[in-house]
Amino acid sequence: MADASDFRTAIKPVWCPGCGNFGILTALRGALADSGLEPNQVMIVSGIGCHGAVTQYVHANGFHSIHGRTLPVATGIKLANHELQVIAMAGDGDGYGIGIGHFIHAMRRNLDITLLVHNNKRYSLTTGQTSPTTEKGSSTKSTPFGVIEVPVNPLTLALSSGATYISRGFAGDPPHLRKLIADGIAHKGFALVDVLQPCITFNHVNTNAFYKEKVYKLGEDGDYDPTDMVAAYERAVEWGDRIPTGLLYKESRPTYEDEVMTIKDMPLVERPVVGVDISKTMEQFR
Repeated sequence: MADASDFRTAIKPVWCPGCGNFGILTALRGALADSGLEPNQVMIVSGIGCHGAVTQYVHANGFHSIHGRTLPVATGIKLANHELQVIAMAGDGDGYGIGIGHFIHAMRRNLDITLLVHNNKRYSLTTGQTSPTTEKGSSTKSTPFGVIEVPVNPLTLALSSGATYISRGFAGDPPHLRKLIADGIAHKGFALVDVLQPCITFNHVNTNAFYKEKVYKLGEDGDYDPTDMVAAYERAVEWGDRIPTGLLYKESRPTYEDEVMTIKDMPLVERPVVGVDISKTMEQFR
């Protein structure tokens, strides 16, 4: 059985020292091990952003996709081989900006995919412009006089779009995040793990200290029922002196893959191709 070290590669991450991505990477490797998975059973699809190189840092199958298209690529892979554990990775700009349409449709379809979003509230790879989750009034490279837009709330959007596992973690608490990711992987259906990730270089508001002062775990202040959608909405809009983390909402319903007849007996990749010569196409991938 694999452990976290089996998901390491020899490539050293190039993120800024102190970046929240390190905590997310540690939590992800641990969660994969906790899930009882072997590297060959996992496919990680990343997008464009500081998170994108994660496919080089995790010893598993990987696909570095283009900006905003993480979920369409992950969907294609999952339908081609639904026996793979597919984990999509995105940044807040990547997943909640150009990719927001794919985000909504993947949730309503209830694809059996885990989406892990590195939410640092900036386009940090391109040096700090405002992103869809940047707080109103924030001064950034692209909004020196302050953001005038209301930010996207990924949790309320996920609730209204039909995601069946919705959680929020904090990069500064890898053990807690590790469990959220592992539980998302174990969940049969679309699982969102939105991660509050400090960017030490371009976001000097939502810092590690900022989050450590405000975040709390759902259930630690009394009973919390993650099957209660009304309660989930109430916590999803909570942002200020207290910011909830943990499992926000969970429900069970058939996945998209459950209802695709052509993959019920075997994965598409195992089906024989009859009457078509694809050898020349396959040669391109050798």
